Amino acid sequence: MSHLEVSHDNGIATLTMNRPEARNALSMEMRSELCSVLHDIERDASVRCVVLKGAGDHFMAGGDVKGMGESIKKPPEEIRKEFMLRIHDLHPIMFAMRRMPKPIIASCQGAAAGAGVSMALACDLVIASEDAFFTLAYCKIGTSPDGSSSFHLPRAVGIKKAMEIALLGDRFDAQAAKDMGMINFVVKTEDLVDETKKLATRLANGPTHVYGNTKALFYRSLESEFESQLQAEAEYFSDCASRNDFKEGVNAFIEKRTPNFTGS
Repeated sequence: MSHLEVSHDNGIATLTMNRPEARNALSMEMRSELCSVLHDIERDASVRCVVLKGAGDHFMAGGDVKGMGESIKKPPEEIRKEFMLRIHDLHPIMFAMRRMPKPIIASCQGAAAGAGVSMALACDLVIASEDAFFTLAYCKIGTSPDGSSSFHLPRAVGIKKAMEIALLGDRFDAQAAKDMGMINFVVKTEDLVDETKKLATRLANGPTHVYGNTKALFYRSLESEFESQLQAEAEYFSDCASRNDFKEGVNAFIEKRTPNFTGS
């Protein structure tokens, strides 16, 4: 059985982490499949929005801790080498999500723990059900965070709150996550599927190339100097202005109608 299910519908690619018996813990197989699928979607012009979700009752309950049981029996230097490789294996996924020229939505229910929090934070938007809960939890198994959460979390909630979340490892609900800026939307549990589809459809019908440029601008702003960021704005705006969706958007505004974007 595949650890990642992929479906396509009207420009939306839905990636379902498929280990419900393990609360979708991030296995090595899931990592490999996710990396490969993200690279395929990046080049697929028919995909205009991506949804990442978990099968069953949970989003993702972290890394495959049970699978680490044999690894920790090795000598310390071998453990260090193995886990260095394990963590680096995650990095192509994070790079692919950051580079993806179309929006990625995390749709969270149940547990988002450890790497599950990291994965949700790496998405562009997060929608969660009222029953969702979050915990960074790395400290509970005696290690520091990975999966890019040490980059994304302080930028989302501020350094002091990030320290609290990481050092205490407490569990908090979806509304608390929204209030501190970790996620965007909280919906009734029974409405999560429909509300996720509404959000994804809205984005899939939008100006896809514009979304890609906006992602690139915002993410580079986290590390750019002011002057270089303004130059990037000019370059990305000019690029958008040369495309069909800009012509359609301007004409629709003048004609007082809803634009029909094609993503081109």
